[in-house]
Amino acid sequence: MKFDLHTHNERCGHATGTIRLYVEAAVEAGLSVIGISDHSPYFYSEQDQLFPGIAMARSAFAGYVEEVLRLKREYEGTIEVLLGVESDFFPEHLELYRSSFEPYPFDYIIGSVHQSSGVSIFNKNRWKGLDEAAHILHKETYYDLIQQSARAGLFQILGHIDAMKGFYPAFSEIPTPKVDETLKVIGEEDIAIEINTSGKTKTVGGWYPSDLILERALHYGVAVTFGSDAHVPERVGDEFELVSKRLKEIGYKEWCYFRQKERINVPL
Repeated sequence: MKFDLHTHNERCGHATGTIRLYVEAAVEAGLSVIGISDHSPYFYSEQDQLFPGIAMARSAFAGYVEEVLRLKREYEGTIEVLLGVESDFFPEHLELYRSSFEPYPFDYIIGSVHQSSGVSIFNKNRWKGLDEAAHILHKETYYDLIQQSARAGLFQILGHIDAMKGFYPAFSEIPTPKVDETLKVIGEEDIAIEINTSGKTKTVGGWYPSDLILERALHYGVAVTFGSDAHVPERVGDEFELVSKRLKEIGYKEWCYFRQKERINVPL
């Protein structure tokens, strides 16, 4: 069966298309399950939409949930529509985010680190002029945040766990044992990670995470799922078959999706 748990829509301000278009694209692509997981609002801000080109407005959140649930009912019997959300992880605001999600019947929540040391992980200028020690510090700070997100008790899935390489491919070569340490924590906490094919749209190309990280994740018993991270409907399910093939080559026997926050394992 085919599934895709990471898709966006026009509400976040940097994706195109309505939620319905993503569901229709999933049907066209032969998916059995489509998860809608747009960027959650910046709940900690007093502004309704702190960054209009990054995440949805706080006032749009209830309507987002309502629309996904309506489409879930409408497409029942054709495709299973799952209610998800991609949440930023800010340790200092963890309980606020937890209480903000609590009233809604999410099938899953993706926890993603998009900022580290107050700077976007995709900002390639953060690396300018740094020596080796500073490179290592930046990478380890990022993985410290991912470890904290794994222990937060809020997320079923961790999003794109090496996305810091997106516009700085040399990130992958920065030496540190912190990546293995983080995978061990994720395995112990029994959180899934996604294979996210949107890396192909960035400078680095390829997927998040790298094959090497996936090999180590298997060693630590980390569950995996699939997400295209589609910001246009045409990318729904993008490279699902290729990812499935690669996971089998690495040694995985199954991957998973979530319904009502319960993991459902699917043989590869």
